[in-house]
Amino acid sequence: MSGALHSAFAFRGSLSRRKRVAVALGSSFFILLVWQIASWVGLLDPIFLPSPLDILGTLYDMTARGEIIGNALISLGRIMAAFLLSAVMAIPIGMLMSSYRPISAALEPIIDFIRYLPIPALIPISIIWFGVGEETKIFLLWLGTFFQLVLLVVDDANRVPNEYVEVARTLGARPYEILRDIIWRSMLPGLINNLRITLGWCWTYLILAEIVAADNGLGYVIWTARRYMKTDEVMAGVFVIGIIGLVTDQAMRAGHTWLFRDQGTSR
Repeated sequence: MSGALHSAFAFRGSLSRRKRVAVALGSSFFILLVWQIASWVGLLDPIFLPSPLDILGTLYDMTARGEIIGNALISLGRIMAAFLLSAVMAIPIGMLMSSYRPISAALEPIIDFIRYLPIPALIPISIIWFGVGEETKIFLLWLGTFFQLVLLVVDDANRVPNEYVEVARTLGARPYEILRDIIWRSMLPGLINNLRITLGWCWTYLILAEIVAADNGLGYVIWTARRYMKTDEVMAGVFVIGIIGLVTDQAMRAGHTWLFRDQGTSR
C-alpha cells in the first residue's frame, strides 16, 4: 500500500485509469459535500449560491418543463458549427504559416491584432454585418476560437523536427506531400489536444453569443434567469454546460488515447 502511494505521489508518478477515476470522483464528491454542508449550516445564502441539492431539484424541474434538453441541443449545434468552421479554416492556414515564412509574416500581425480584441466590443459590428440571426451567434463563437487556434496549429507544425522534412525532400517528396505525409501526421497528436482546449474556449463565449436577440439556447436560459434573480436556474444552466463540456472533452481525450495508444495516454 505504501509503495503504491509513493508511486502515485512521486514527481510525475504513474496512476492507473481506475485510480484516476476514483480520485476524480472522490474529490468532486468531497467538494459537493462541503458545499452542501455549508448551505445547511447557513454559511451560504441561497439567493447568491444555492446548494447542490437545490440546483439538482431545479434542474429536474426545468427538464420536466422542457427548458433544458432542447436548448442544450441548440447550443451544442451552435458550438459545433463554430468549432468545426474554426478548425477547417485554422488547420490549413496554420500549416501554411509554419511552412512558408512570407505567409507567416503577412498573417501573423493581423491574427495577433484581432485575437486581442475584446469580443463584447465586436457585438455591435457583428449585428450590423449579419443581423440578429444564427449567423451572428456562430460568428461570435468562431471569432473567439479561430485566431487562437491558428497560432496553436502553427506551434504544433513548428514542433515537427526539420530532419523529417529534409529526409522527405531528399527522397523527392513534393511540398504538398511533405505537408500531407510528414507535417500533418507528425503534428496530429498535439493538434487533437489543442482542439480540446479550443473547444473549451468556444463554450466560454456561449452566453455572450446567445444574448444577441436570442430566444433559445442555454445562454438565453441563463441570461433570462439572471434578470429575475433565479440563481438556482442560472446555476442549473451553468451545470449543464459544464457536464456537456466535460463529456465532449473526455470523448476527445479517449479518442486521442485510442488513436495514439502507442505514444502513451493523453493528459
